[in-house]
Amino acid sequence: MGVSGALGNADPADPFDIGSAAVVITDARTLIVYWSPGAEALFGHSAGDVLGQPAEAFLQGHEPAAESRPRPPAALSGLRRTAHGWDGVLAVRHLAGHTVDTAVRICSLIAAGGHRGWLAVACDVKERAEYALHEEIARGVLDRSPIGIAVLDTDLRRKWANRALADTEGYPGDSSPLVKRYARRALVTGQPQVTLESSPPRHDLTRRRSGRRVRLRSFVPVRDAAGRTLGVCLVTLHASGQDSARDRLALLNEAGEHIGTTLDLDRTVRELAEVLVPAVADFAAIDLLDSARTNGGPAIAPGQDEQTFRRAAHLSLQEDHPEVVVEIGAPTRYARQSPQERCLAVGRPVRENLGPATPWLAEDPVRWSKLIRLGVHTHLVVPLRARGTTMGVVTLMRWKNPDPFEEDDQLLVEELVARAAVCVDNARRFARERQAALTLQTSLLPPDLPELGAVEVAYRYLPADAEAGVGGDWFDVIPLSGARVALVVGDVVGHGLHAAASMGRLRAAVQTLADLDLPPDELLTHVDDLVVRLSDEAEASAQGPTVVGASCVYAVYDPVARSIAVARAGHPSPAIAHLSEPVEFPDIPAGPPLGLGGLPFESAEFPVEEGSIIALYTDGLIEASDRDVDIGMERLCFTLAHPDRPLEEICDIMVRTLLPEHHPRDDVAFLIARTRVLSHDRVASWDIPADPSAVHVVRGDIARQLSVWGLEEIAFTTELIATELVTNAIRHAHGPISLRLIHERALICEVSDGSTTSPHLRRALITDEGGRGLFLIAQLAQRWGTRRTAGGKTIWTEQQLPDGI
Repeated sequence: MGVSGALGNADPADPFDIGSAAVVITDARTLIVYWSPGAEALFGHSAGDVLGQPAEAFLQGHEPAAESRPRPPAALSGLRRTAHGWDGVLAVRHLAGHTVDTAVRICSLIAAGGHRGWLAVACDVKERAEYALHEEIARGVLDRSPIGIAVLDTDLRRKWANRALADTEGYPGDSSPLVKRYARRALVTGQPQVTLESSPPRHDLTRRRSGRRVRLRSFVPVRDAAGRTLGVCLVTLHASGQDSARDRLALLNEAGEHIGTTLDLDRTVRELAEVLVPAVADFAAIDLLDSARTNGGPAIAPGQDEQTFRRAAHLSLQEDHPEVVVEIGAPTRYARQSPQERCLAVGRPVRENLGPATPWLAEDPVRWSKLIRLGVHTHLVVPLRARGTTMGVVTLMRWKNPDPFEEDDQLLVEELVARAAVCVDNARRFARERQAALTLQTSLLPPDLPELGAVEVAYRYLPADAEAGVGGDWFDVIPLSGARVALVVGDVVGHGLHAAASMGRLRAAVQTLADLDLPPDELLTHVDDLVVRLSDEAEASAQGPTVVGASCVYAVYDPVARSIAVARAGHPSPAIAHLSEPVEFPDIPAGPPLGLGGLPFESAEFPVEEGSIIALYTDGLIEASDRDVDIGMERLCFTLAHPDRPLEEICDIMVRTLLPEHHPRDDVAFLIARTRVLSHDRVASWDIPADPSAVHVVRGDIARQLSVWGLEEIAFTTELIATELVTNAIRHAHGPISLRLIHERALICEVSDGSTTSPHLRRALITDEGGRGLFLIAQLAQRWGTRRTAGGKTIWTEQQLPDGI
């Protein structure tokens, strides 16, 4: 086959492939002991005809050697010695009588005991010549081609590169970020990718406009015969010339790839400077108006007088930046008739030549000394303007490049700056929206968890929308009466600002209902009704965020009873880490998610020992482990296995173990609480008979107990509050009546009775003989309220402890 055949669509296979070639094995006497199907196909002889026969018997021009003197391959004409055996061409007799010119490779075999044999692999000499020609052509195209060629593996590591690529880009082990970006895109899409770049690299001081180069890169996926992707072939072509239109196109293409890679404002303006220097100018500075940087709001309209610039970025051909007058981040002012001021006033570019006699420059001696000393000869100032708003100006200078800015340069810079301005505006708008979202999130979540005697708490909040920093998960720690505390974790469907707004509504509702001291199951019922109503209202008005679904777990811990009551609505069960037992997930009835309406919720109550860890969390925590909840719960048990550790350390372990990527796909919030208990000597209680004479006994009991606690200073006030509550219970309610004092961070006084009627504060008339009791209590107590119980109600008050107690 000729060159045209070798260059056909079908690539020839290796003729010496042992799976298809003729394979012959002989013993030390050159008697054939193995004859492959490939040998039978090539020579016509079957294995049964040749096994045990001397190999020389089938060679044209060679007679079989004597049995005592086997002939080694070296004795055969047509073979030459190689590093690993013999190689050459032999004429083999075909079964049909003709001769087959055969390319042969032979090597020796050493068997156990030192016995020697021979292995021969053969193919048609024409097939070998065809394959050799194909290999030589391929080697010449790849290795000696003036076009740079490289092969990257599936991890985007450079595995091979020809000399042309090495001469232009070297042989780095890792490819550049741009190459990796397009190579990865070719791998993912399976389609070729093409880039057009301006060259040489930035900061090349020898570059001139006439020497601009263009680099064309092509990325093609490489696949094997089975269609599996093996990597990417990179082809690079460098070109140079004087085509200014092509140069502008290449620079604009590069700007589109380089500018706006993130929504970070500082990085975006820096990327603009990197595109402009040295491709267009020797120095570039971007000055933004203060209003554009600080709040992302409207900057300035053309013709507005008051403006303050702040340097956002600058870049020079020289590393020491000799042109710089102000540092990045510092405010700057320009002379009244400077190009910057004129550009901002009229909203159009200003291009002018500079010299010692330039009028506005004479009014700015600092800039005059720097620019004139350097030999800056041309100024070009372009407004940074997008969506009708001017955000600042871009200043370009030339002093190394002797050519002044021309009309074509101005048009090019205007196009570059216009594209960059959209990215800058996007970045500042994002900064404004992100700040608003963070402000909303900060106002919705508790800024600081309260210090409570019942529990020690810690938490983590990791929204899936890491850029915005907001999500639909929430948590709360709510102090309740009787030294109790409510622990809440919830999850609103969705992410981002709308989910956060819906979360804020639910959190406010839970806090309000918690102040009513409702049982967990009843509280979730009211929240469920609220979610249904809000969803209906939002659907009817088609305005605002719609709460289409949410889950919540609500737990109330009582340090006096040393128990916790929990109800959940479509939410994972809390985890309890005991000091002496394995981590458990209590069997709490799984209520429906919030928003379904009409379905009941149930609560469960169980004892908790002191020092245990109660962990409440959203499903994003346990589903982060490859979406496998079982694995997530196992890992959660592992992180809580040592509840005696500091809570912050436990939180860090939970994040590292359950969220290894630190960028969860779903919002994650979790709250852990270490339980404390109130010892029995901090609680005193009495059963009170429904007899007015019992009030006197109550006062004495209170005085004695407060004396034991060292609270004589507030004894009189406490006696007054307690006797008023007990008297009301005797007069207006029915038994059983009880009194309880709790010495915690405040002095808590509770009076319980069998009535479900809650008292309310009212203003008594001058002629009324009673009705002033609750008003008096409200003035004496720090807080007071009522909660319902299984047998009636409890009225409670809290008094601040004296200083030093």
